[in-house]
Amino acid sequence: MMIKTSCRKLTSHRKHSGRSSAASFLLLLSCINPGSSQTGTKKSDSRPNIIVIMADDMGYSDLGCYGGEINTPNLDYLAKEGIRFSQFYNTSRCCPTRASLLTGLYNQQAGIGSMTRDQKLPAYRGYLTENTVTLAEVLKQAGYHTGMVGKWHVSNTIEQDGPQEQLKWLNHQSEHPAFSPLSQYPTNRGFERFYGTLWGVIDFYDPFSLVNGTKPVKRLPVNYYHTDAINDTAASYVKQFSASKAPFFLYVAHNAPHWPVQALPEDIEKYKNTYKVGWDAIRKSRYEKMLKLGLINADTHPLSAASYDIDWNNNPHKEWDARVMAVHAAMIDRMDQGIGRIIQVLKETGRLENTLIVFLSDNGASPEEAHTLIPGFDRPGETRDGKPIVYPKNKEVLPGPQTVFAGIGKEWANVSNTPFRYWKRESYEGGVRTPMIAYWPKGIKDKSGNKVSSHLGHVMDFMATFVELAQTKYPTTYQGRKITPTSGVSLLSAITSSQQKQDRTLFNEHAYSRSVRSSDWKLVKLKPEDPWELYKAGSTETVNLAAKYPEKVKELEVLWNEWAVKNKVLPKPGK
Repeated sequence: MMIKTSCRKLTSHRKHSGRSSAASFLLLLSCINPGSSQTGTKKSDSRPNIIVIMADDMGYSDLGCYGGEINTPNLDYLAKEGIRFSQFYNTSRCCPTRASLLTGLYNQQAGIGSMTRDQKLPAYRGYLTENTVTLAEVLKQAGYHTGMVGKWHVSNTIEQDGPQEQLKWLNHQSEHPAFSPLSQYPTNRGFERFYGTLWGVIDFYDPFSLVNGTKPVKRLPVNYYHTDAINDTAASYVKQFSASKAPFFLYVAHNAPHWPVQALPEDIEKYKNTYKVGWDAIRKSRYEKMLKLGLINADTHPLSAASYDIDWNNNPHKEWDARVMAVHAAMIDRMDQGIGRIIQVLKETGRLENTLIVFLSDNGASPEEAHTLIPGFDRPGETRDGKPIVYPKNKEVLPGPQTVFAGIGKEWANVSNTPFRYWKRESYEGGVRTPMIAYWPKGIKDKSGNKVSSHLGHVMDFMATFVELAQTKYPTTYQGRKITPTSGVSLLSAITSSQQKQDRTLFNEHAYSRSVRSSDWKLVKLKPEDPWELYKAGSTETVNLAAKYPEKVKELEVLWNEWAVKNKVLPKPGK
């Protein structure tokens, strides 16, 4: 009844301004197509609600609670009252990580070894294949409400014939019925509610592939900003699900701070001078703060060598480079603001105490920059109203507004991933290590605060964790299909009792870069033709021990090859 009243009030409301305009629009959307509600449930259910919040291309040290200078008070609060994991892993890129998180499998097992094009190979189909079951499908069967907002990016992307028609579509200047096969949409993979984008890259002011359920969202209100839309829709879902006594699962998949770096002027203003000191100063400041926070140890985690082609003092593009990182910071700041609104709604509905909130990033910060980007595939050439979009190859236009598509580049990516080497796509720690925060007032027994866990975890572990929380079972079959057994292990004891375990072997492969971490060792390389490098597991990978321990190199290489054969890992490039 309360939701219906809100809808009636909204439809009669005609004055919109600022964020409230977008928020009102999203509440109206949430009133349409309410999904398979369980509001008639009367029996009390003590199982926890579960919220997964994931950033896109955010570096290991960007958050304040992980050493960064970016203002993230809401995530810092969750970290202070919860647990920060210092050795948590993703699969080094957007859609592979999402596939692994959603299915509890290595991404190759789930059919997304590369990106979203179907390469007609079992591990490279570009969508969640028939041998998988999603978190939403498992939890929905267990009696949970299920909702998702944000970036899906685990379905085959439909491309139009001819580059001109493709660009017209990307520019919102033509319409087509579907962005992906409808059977692969979130609402056909267990989610009752979905508001977000099917593809990977978006204009934050007017995102391509935006849908509500399965229906394209064709018009947006003035002052729309997608990060706000994601958080406000998530908050509205919490309100609606809380009308039922059943628990809920909510997946909040942010696009921020993925390129193009686009942020609101008032948020950029906060950081306009922050990054003028240059790459080295920020990186060293973050490293020192991480030491104080207990996230790393100076003896085992020396700061890795910087990946700069030019010294900051000799940089002819200081203004542009300081600005691009300010926009990156502003995007994360804005995301944190909206997460605060989700937390507030949880408080207002009485759900916060028994809600597990986990936060992480899908991969390390991205080295992509304007000179590598051109319109096409998923990148528009114009705005909806025909304004040209600039890809500033010579850093001739400052980033931030809708009409500029740029990334932070490898120098700032190196800073964002402090203290590690490399970045998104690679199997080195800078690509695969993610901050991970777990917050659950009712479930975390140690109330001392500011806890850091060195428990070795992976995004595929969420499936086993949530299955245990939901008091259900991971299925062997689903809708008549045989399901691959999960490769993950439950994190529940690490979250509730701070138990720390590291006795497992983890593998990775993406775009030819590959690694295996086992016990005290990690074997890694960038390309197939490169020699293997051997490091102490979890380190900053500064001392290559391959020549000193050739037997260990061979032992781990055998493990990686066995895993690759078993999981049909045949590296194939592809969008």
